[in-house]
Amino acid sequence: MPEQTFDLVIRGQRILTTAGLAPREVGVRGGVIVAMEPLGNGLQGTEIIELADDETLIPGLVDTHVHINEPGRTEWEGFASATRAAAAGGVTTVIDMPLNSIPPTTTVENLKLKRSVAQDQAFIDVGFWGGAIPGNTADLRPLHDEGVFGFKCFLLHSGVDEFPHLDAEEMEKDMAELRSFDSLMIVHAEDSRAIDHAPHPGGDHYSTFLASRPRGAENKAIAEVIERARWTGARAHILHLSSSDALPMIATAKRDGVRLTVETCPHYLTLMAEEIPNGATAYKCCPPIREASNRELLWKGLQDGTIDCIVSDHSPSTLDLKDLENGDFAVAWGGVSSLQLGLSLIWTEARHRGITLEQVVSWMAQKPAELARLHTKGQLALGYDADFSIFAPDEAFVVDVKKLKHKNPITPYDGKALSGVVRKTFLRGSVVDGQTPGGKLIRRGGV
Repeated sequence: MPEQTFDLVIRGQRILTTAGLAPREVGVRGGVIVAMEPLGNGLQGTEIIELADDETLIPGLVDTHVHINEPGRTEWEGFASATRAAAAGGVTTVIDMPLNSIPPTTTVENLKLKRSVAQDQAFIDVGFWGGAIPGNTADLRPLHDEGVFGFKCFLLHSGVDEFPHLDAEEMEKDMAELRSFDSLMIVHAEDSRAIDHAPHPGGDHYSTFLASRPRGAENKAIAEVIERARWTGARAHILHLSSSDALPMIATAKRDGVRLTVETCPHYLTLMAEEIPNGATAYKCCPPIREASNRELLWKGLQDGTIDCIVSDHSPSTLDLKDLENGDFAVAWGGVSSLQLGLSLIWTEARHRGITLEQVVSWMAQKPAELARLHTKGQLALGYDADFSIFAPDEAFVVDVKKLKHKNPITPYDGKALSGVVRKTFLRGSVVDGQTPGGKLIRRGGV
């Protein structure tokens, strides 16, 4: 076979390159992007795809915040269902959270068990976070050496008893340990004492639930993370930011050189407390969806770079755990299912604000890849994995929860009209068909 023939060539007017949208031909060989040339150069491939006029080629999204829950709570979600849903939404890499599966990913043994279960079920690439819990400081280095991308801790009850939370002192001690091998601490930042003092969340009124998780609890915990990161020199990452109050202190910390990154999620950017019906527990998550004014400030924080990236925090459960019958926010499991919808959700909101598709993809692909130090993901560029999707930004659809690929048919977005349809997703140059699992289990620093 002549050297200039590629396994796959994609040609189109709208290819999202690192320099923006451009007419290009992309050549793929051995699962890697090895050529990007001006449209019309006539690259030859075993397979050639010509994009339609309404289609854009974008890099595969990287979602660093997904709860897959297998093994142990596989009825909530599993590797096959989660990775199928991800691919349907243009996501080609996920990093799985260390809790809600049983056992949690807090020892090398538990990580190996999880990998053995995921092995033949992944339709896209899957990596793993480790967990930092009381008493497992000695497990952190071995987990790091075994390839986890960093460590998650909670500063209040995690929702599951087998993943206990750290207090600020314990977090600092673990951060100092992580600093010694330049790993990352990712933190669910809500202060347990502040929440103990807040009103009880009982009943079906969303406003009561919102009052039970005040912004102050988030702000106080984020301040702790910032100072402990400052003292130890460790890298720290704030998970699912919902309180816009914290943005000035985050911006100051970054300016001071604290090694801090921050994510937010589609639900905080697209939903608002004022519109959540009473009893609608599909909307329950922690920290909670806040007011419209708060939402606008989060968008500002993204645009000025205070917030680094957007990831799903896909945290599914079975329908009964959402207490749909009574709609009691105190009883219902907290978590929003949105893995398949993130790109369309954010693009629908972003375009109303005059934000470009390039910017959206940067927040959802390039930036999460940088967070996890995935050096061959998140961009359409030479030498990168040929992970991408064909996206039709102007095509509209209405979310039908029964057609989503995650395991349990519940999402607050059911019935919502969105823009942007993922028509096809490729992993290392092959179409993800949902039939043959072609994903790899990836490790920090390489497959």
